[in-house]
Amino acid sequence: MTTDTEQLYAERLRRYTTAMRNGKPDKIPIRPFVAEFIATYAGYTCQEVTHDFQKAFEATRKCAADFDWDATVANMVWVWTGLTQAIGLKYYAVPGIDLDVNVGFQYIEPSEEEAFMRPDEYDQLIDDPTEFLYNVWLPRVVNEVQPLGKPVTYRHNLSFVRGGMTMMKYFGAFPEQIERMRTECGTVSALAGILKAPFDILSDKLRGFIGLTMDMFQQPDKVLAACEALIPHLLHVALTTADPNKQVPIGFWMHRGCVPFVTPEQFHSHYWPTLKPIIEELWSHGHQVLFYAEGDWGPHLDTFRELPDGSIIFHLDRTDIFEAHRKLGDKFCLSGGIPNHLLSFGTPDEVRAYCKKVIDTVGRDGGYIMDASAIMQNDTKVENLRAMTEFTREYGVYSQSASPAPEPEPAVFERPDGFGLDGRPQPRAKPGVCTPWEERRQEMPPIQGDEDLVRRVWEENDALANMYIWQCLLSF
Repeated sequence: MTTDTEQLYAERLRRYTTAMRNGKPDKIPIRPFVAEFIATYAGYTCQEVTHDFQKAFEATRKCAADFDWDATVANMVWVWTGLTQAIGLKYYAVPGIDLDVNVGFQYIEPSEEEAFMRPDEYDQLIDDPTEFLYNVWLPRVVNEVQPLGKPVTYRHNLSFVRGGMTMMKYFGAFPEQIERMRTECGTVSALAGILKAPFDILSDKLRGFIGLTMDMFQQPDKVLAACEALIPHLLHVALTTADPNKQVPIGFWMHRGCVPFVTPEQFHSHYWPTLKPIIEELWSHGHQVLFYAEGDWGPHLDTFRELPDGSIIFHLDRTDIFEAHRKLGDKFCLSGGIPNHLLSFGTPDEVRAYCKKVIDTVGRDGGYIMDASAIMQNDTKVENLRAMTEFTREYGVYSQSASPAPEPEPAVFERPDGFGLDGRPQPRAKPGVCTPWEERRQEMPPIQGDEDLVRRVWEENDALANMYIWQCLLSF
C-alpha cells in the first residue's frame, strides 16, 4: 500500500466509523450499495458479474477506484450463481440460463402447496433446526439431494462435495478482495457478517409468505416457538461472521416485518420479541448492526428506540427519511434515502437537489451516510450516481480542517438485567454444531493420546458442516 492510499484508507475508515457511531466526521461518508450497476459501469452483462464472482470483484474495484466512495460492499451481487448451480439450488432464476443476460438473478418463491416446509413440521424445526435443514429442507430445495429413506445417488453425494468446496472457494476469495479494495482503491469494505430475523427466515425460505400468513391465524404459538428456536442459531452465524475488529457492522436484511406484510400486532407479538434479543446480544459483544430496512418501517420507528444508543445504523428505503430523522436521529446513524427511481429516471440536477435537501436536514449534524434507498441495479444511471457522489463530497463538508475528526469515545456498556438472551433456556441443539463431541466420543475407540486435541479438531471441522447449511439458508 502506498503512503497516499494508506492515508486515504485511514481517513475514509475514520469518516465511516465516526458517522456510524452517530458522530460528526470531517465529511459525510459515501457508501453506495451497488449490485448490477457495477456490470453497467464496467461493461459486463448481469450474467458475467453474477456467474463469475471474480468479474464482480473486478467491477467493484473499478467503481471504487473511479468514484470517490468511502466504503462499498466487496461484492453486492452477493448470490454467486456458480455456487447455487454447483449445489443444485432450484429457487434461483439465473441470468443467461433462465433469464436474459442483462436481467439480475431472481428468487422464485414456491406456491403454498410446494412450500419448503409443511404446516405440520414445526415441531421438527423447533426440536433441532440444523437437523431439520439437512434432513427435510435441503432435499426440497436442491434438485440432487435425496430425502431420508430414498436411495443415495452419485449426484446426491456430488451436491455436498461440489457445494461445500465451491462455498469455501467463494468465501475464501473475499479476504484478498477486501485487501485489494484497501490497497488499490483506499476503499473500506462496508459490511461483515450476515443476519436475518427469525420471522423473515420462516417467511423467506421455509413456509413462504402465504403459508406463514395462514399459520399466523391457525397456529401462531407454533410460529412463535419456531422463531424462538431459531434465535441462538442466527445469533451464532452473525457472531462468527462479524468483523473481528468490530469496526464495520453486521448486515441485517429486513424483509417482511414491515407494512404491509404483517399487522402491528403480529410485529409486536412475533417479529420484534425474537429479533430484539439478537440485536442486544450482538451489541453486548461490541457489534453494530446495519438495519437494511427494505420497505416502509415508519410504524415501528418508536419501537426501534428501545435498542441501546448507537447499536444500529438505520437504512432508509421507503421509510420517510425526515420522519426517521426526527424519531431516531438522536440515537442512531441513518443512511440512504435517496430514491432509486430518481437515480434511475431523474436528471443529475434533480439528484443534486434531493441530496441537498437530505444533507441540510438529516445530515446537518452528522450521523448520516449517503446512499440510495435500496441496492442499485443496472437501471441506475452512471451520471446520476456520479452526481450524488460529487455533490455530497463538495457540499457535505463539516470541517475544512486538515486534521481528521477525533475518534468517538467508546460506548460504556453495562449489561442490564434481562438483556439479550439472559434468562432464556439453553437450546437442546447447540448452535454451531451438527454432531456434538459427546456423541462422537461415544462412537470412537479409546483415545491413546491427547483427547483435547482430537476434540478441538473435530469441533472445528464439524462447525464447517454447520456453517454450510446455515449459509445455504441465509446467504444463497
